[in-house]
Amino acid sequence: MINTLLDPTLIMTGGSLIGLVVIAASLLRAWQGWLDLKRQELDRTIARPAAEEGSGIGTARIELADLKERIRKLEAIASGVEL
Repeated sequence: MINTLLDPTLIMTGGSLIGLVVIAASLLRAWQGWLDLKRQELDRTIARPAAEEGSGIGTARIELADLKERIRKLEAIASGVEL
């Protein structure tokens, strides 16, 4: 009876099982933390006042205009026109 409890295969199996449980528990805790972080980000986004949304739209328009200008320049370079 004692000899079978100290069998190296049984000890390795038990240790592996304990290690797997520890890793699974820590991954679950990390997943829950990540979900909490995303919930906080969503709450901050939803609670943002309307004034900040307007500035975001303005910034997006400026970036879009900048991208259009870059495309025009690249098309001019591709067609061989000097700017």
